[in-house]
Amino acid sequence: MNVSPAMQRYAAEIYRLQQDHQQVPMSLLSSHVESSAQATASMVKRLQKLGYLAHEPYRGVLLTPEGERIAMPSLRRHRLTEVFLVKVMKYDWAAAHELADTFERGVNDEIEDRMDELAGHPARCPHGEPIPSKDGVMPRVDDISLIEVPSGSDCVISRVRTHDLEKLDYIGELGLVPGTPFHLFSCAPFKGPLRLQTQQHDHLIGFELASSLWVEVVRMGPGNKLPPKK
Repeated sequence: MNVSPAMQRYAAEIYRLQQDHQQVPMSLLSSHVESSAQATASMVKRLQKLGYLAHEPYRGVLLTPEGERIAMPSLRRHRLTEVFLVKVMKYDWAAAHELADTFERGVNDEIEDRMDELAGHPARCPHGEPIPSKDGVMPRVDDISLIEVPSGSDCVISRVRTHDLEKLDYIGELGLVPGTPFHLFSCAPFKGPLRLQTQQHDHLIGFELASSLWVEVVRMGPGNKLPPKK
């Protein structure tokens, strides 16, 4: 059976959401695909019947391996579109996600390949999320949330995991974008602020903002160890 663009879009959104949820609540999915509860329930039932997801009533949905497979083309197109909008069309990175939601619906395979070429065959979107290969393989990203990093560590911003425009604007103003190296001096207890230093500035950022930043640890702080992988 051919997989429709709508099915791919739902699968891609579930894939994104299940990075932070063991099971994706139906209400959350409906909100993110901007569809009614009834339409979302109908699509979920269809995807479940085809073996693309498992649905546990009152808890949520989770993609099967086959469901993850059909999510890859939509994820690839969306993230390539984000890069094209920022790198080639010079849009602001904070607006890229919402703009791509609309722009990508008019993109076919030929245009996708051309955008990929013009953008320099990027490996990640402007927010640091990996771009699946054309044959549907999602690259592995070995990073953790900044709030889990021991004090005294040297890190590089890997991903900025929020689509909140105000947060993205502020993170951009601070220069804490993917690829930025920094040293983490300290993290105050009880969800207190974090003090870190980039090559240009010292920053004191709140716990909520820090939780949106995912990093690769280059050198771990003395006498510390990373938390176990979840």
